[in-house]
Amino acid sequence: MESGFASPLLEFFKRGEVTPDVKLLAAQGGLAPRAHEQLGLLVLLLRDSDPEIASTAEKTLQSIPSEAISAFLARPDVPSELRAFFADRGIEPAAAGSDSDAALIDTSPKADEVDDDKEDEGTALQRLQKMNVPQKVQRATKGSREERAILIRDPNKMISLAVLSSPKLTITEVEAFARAGNVAEECLRTIAYCRAWMKNYNVVAALTRNPKTPVAISMNLLSRLTEKDLRTLSTDRNVPDVLRVTARKKLVLGKE
Repeated sequence: MESGFASPLLEFFKRGEVTPDVKLLAAQGGLAPRAHEQLGLLVLLLRDSDPEIASTAEKTLQSIPSEAISAFLARPDVPSELRAFFADRGIEPAAAGSDSDAALIDTSPKADEVDDDKEDEGTALQRLQKMNVPQKVQRATKGSREERAILIRDPNKMISLAVLSSPKLTITEVEAFARAGNVAEECLRTIAYCRAWMKNYNVVAALTRNPKTPVAISMNLLSRLTEKDLRTLSTDRNVPDVLRVTARKKLVLGKE
C-alpha cells in the first residue's frame, strides 16, 4: 500500500479474528507478501497462546538473516516499536538501508505462480474452489489478478481484506473494487483510509457513488468531486438520501 506500513492483514491479526490454521501459516512466513507485514506478524505471534504457533514464529524469525532484518530496519518508515523489539535482540538498523519491502522469507511454492496474462476467471474460480481458508488467504496476497477479482468478494473478511495487502494490486483494480456493489463495507473503508489510493480521483469518485461506502466517508469526499460528478450524484437514487441532498446543495451554493 503506502509508506507508514498500513496493512489490512496485520490489523486483522491484531483484532484476534484469525483461525489457528491461518496463524500457523503466518508463523511459518508463508502468508504475508511484504517484509513489514512478515516481521509484524511474526512479532505478534510470538505472544500467541498456542505454544506451537509461538514456537513456529520464533523459529521463522531466527531463520531470517540478521543482515536482512538490519537493512530493513534502516528504512525511515519502520515503526519505532519494531526497531525496539529487534534492538532487544541485538539487531540494530544498518548504516545503509534498503528501499525494498519484499518478503524476507518466502515459503510459497514457485509452481503456484500464475501468469496474469494467461489467466481467466473461470480457471481461477475452479482452482480456488478446491482451496481451504489458509490457501485462499495466501492466494489473495500472492495470486493472480483474476484470483484477486474473485477473492475480494469472498464472504470471509480475512480473505477479502488480504487482497488489499497484495503487492501486485494495481490502482485499476482498486478503482474497480471501489466501484463494485458486491465488495464488503470493510474493504471499502480500508481503501478510503489508504492515502496513496485516495490520491487517485477515479477511486474517490467510485467510493462516493458506491451505496455500500459508509456515509461518513462518502460525505467527507463530496468536496473533492467535480461539478459534473456532483450533478450525477445529486440525482442518483441508489446513494443515501443525505448524500444526494448534500450534493444538490453544493451545486446550488457553487452558483451563488
